Amino acid sequence: MTKGFQDKLGEGGYGSVYKGELRNGHFVAIKMLGGKSRANGQEFINEVATIGTIHHVNVVRLIGFCVEKTKRALVYEFMPNGSLDKHIFSRERMNIPLSCEKMFDIALGVARGIEYLHRGCDMRILHFDIKPHNILLDLNFSPKVSDFGLAKLYPIDNSIVSLTAARGTMGYMAPELFYKNIGGVSYKADVYSFGMLLMEMASRRRNMNEGEDRKSQVYFPSWVYDQFSEGKEIEIGNGTEEEEKILKKMIIIALWCIQMKPSDRPSMNKVVELLEGDVESLEMPPKPFQAPKGMPVQGIGQFRNLPWLLPGDSTNSLTIVINRR
Repeated sequence: MTKGFQDKLGEGGYGSVYKGELRNGHFVAIKMLGGKSRANGQEFINEVATIGTIHHVNVVRLIGFCVEKTKRALVYEFMPNGSLDKHIFSRERMNIPLSCEKMFDIALGVARGIEYLHRGCDMRILHFDIKPHNILLDLNFSPKVSDFGLAKLYPIDNSIVSLTAARGTMGYMAPELFYKNIGGVSYKADVYSFGMLLMEMASRRRNMNEGEDRKSQVYFPSWVYDQFSEGKEIEIGNGTEEEEKILKKMIIIALWCIQMKPSDRPSMNKVVELLEGDVESLEMPPKPFQAPKGMPVQGIGQFRNLPWLLPGDSTNSLTIVINRR
């Protein structure tokens, strides 16, 4: 299919992804689970068990898989516009920038895909790794949730899922994965990750710029919350009034999704409802970064780089620049 693995699309902790072609002429993306992947093949089992049996317009389609001794490959539909991170971060950004309206449509599609995983299947599917890199875009820039290597299935009737270890990507992981007294781990962990994703889509920058020096470092969710709390609007370069409304809606909903306590976050069903509604009907949430009473402060140094422990510097300012297609 890959003609000797000639066209490499990407690489991650799971292995490498190559472009291939089926006999009928359809292009596919083939994920080879290699040496960097966990030895027991759990990612392979997770992906086949989850998306191998479900179909949704906003979830990537698994066409098939190959197994030969210790070699494992997953064959997916090919997404010609790549992953979302290449369209929203300046260093990775593609040649054709996405409009504000298109970015919103992508956010709504991702929300619907996650809602389906949580409510539309016989078993509830928790993704546990929602981030820009795992959102793929087809020819029409319709989003597809991908990479179910960390996913976990459990009965819809169960509200809490048991985990032996935290899973996900730093910067998108919910705090209850580390602090059990905040609340149990549930589908609200995906809601938190989606909120962090939504914030990056609105600002078109990473929530935390670790490469910058400490003085100029800005944690965007905290900064933007302070702006709204002080009655200030976000400045948008070359933006129309409608685009300002769209971005404000995305940011307020993101702030609801990244509330510290899982019980304070909306369900993905509610998130879709809020995204489809009017921005005027949205209320500002409580500040997402306040630690609940009883949350331990001692020993917090090991989590120093986690976003919900990094207060923003309200003295910094930020302008969102709208790129038009």
